[in-house]
Parts: sequence; structure tokens; C-alpha cells
Amino acid sequence: MAIVSPYLNFQGTCEDAFNFYRSVFGGDFMNGIMRFSSMPEHCKPGDENLVMHVALTIPGGNVIMGSDFPDSFGEFKRGNDFSMAISAQSEAEARKLFDALSAEGKVDMPLDKAPWGALFGQLKDKYGITWAVNYQYEPIPQN
Repeated sequence: MAIVSPYLNFQGTCEDAFNFYRSVFGGDFMNGIMRFSSMPEHCKPGDENLVMHVALTIPGGNVIMGSDFPDSFGEFKRGNDFSMAISAQSEAEARKLFDALSAEGKVDMPLDKAPWGALFGQLKDKYGITWAVNYQYEPIPQN
């Protein structure tokens, strides 16, 4: 069964926020902190040091994920400051969940192979909630 986690967006304070959350909850960062500079094709000038992805494992089996929200992504406002992240256990499960959640909604990024070795897609469901569906084919590269 897929694992569902909150995904938090920040305006340049993601690293500080996640260091704070780690001090509160304990746990470790999975695969370190990925920066936009590690994916030049997704990096605009000035965004190189912003956090592209971080995942904090919390004792008890929970995970909080996050990233910075660069200006190039559009206007940062209440409503796009979080989304729900699905870590599917198989490609078939990822496709099934993506298709079901996108029914009557809007696909923001079609489910397709991503540069970090995953099948990834993003959508807004019919209620306006953003979901990111990921099935990891191979380990995420370390910095």
C-alpha cells in the first residue's frame, strides 16, 4: 500500500524549517538535502541553493517532505504552501492512484519518468488539493 505524507513548501526557509522539525521530532533526512542546483534543467538563476527536496523520517514511521517554492513556480500563497505526497509501492499502483485522483481534476504534470529515477506526476484533484505521485525505480542520487 502507498505511503501518504504531507509535503510542505517554503519561501527560501525550507532548510531552516526542517532543521527545526528535526530538533523537535528527532529523525534523519533521507538522502540528505537536494538543491535545485543538482537538477540544472529545473534551476533558474538565483535558485541554485534553494531546497528542491528534503524528507525527514520521524520515529514511528512518519515522513514529512518539503521544498522551497521559487518565484519561477508562480505566486506563493496559502493553498500552494502544502500538498500531499504519495510514495507508491509499484508502477501499477502509482498509475492507478494518479488516474483515480485526477478524475474530474487537473493534471499539472503528467505521470512520466523523472530525472531522479522515478515515475512522477502531479495533479489537483476535483477539490483543489495538490497530489504528487512518485514511484522510485532507483535510489535517489546522493549529493
